[in-house]
Amino acid sequence: MYLVAIAWAYVALMMAAAEALSPQGTVFGALVTLMLYGVLPLGLLMYILGTPGRRRRRRAAESAAEADAGGHAPAGPAQGLAPEREEA
Repeated sequence: MYLVAIAWAYVALMMAAAEALSPQGTVFGALVTLMLYGVLPLGLLMYILGTPGRRRRRRAAESAAEADAGGHAPAGPAQGLAPEREEA
């Protein structure tokens, strides 16, 4: 996914450079080209393609919060401590 994004960013940058260095081109036109062909489409694409990962991380955080939400002490002895001895 990132390889395609990097390649498209390179193409958009080269288009903007060609616009800026062209005899009929302007720096403003190069900035508009860079924004409309590079930054905006790449930002939208990366946001859409990153949705499954964000959803997966959110579900993992929610399930971890549910597991810890009981508010009770752990059932067994704390790690590294000996179990409590009962005296008769």
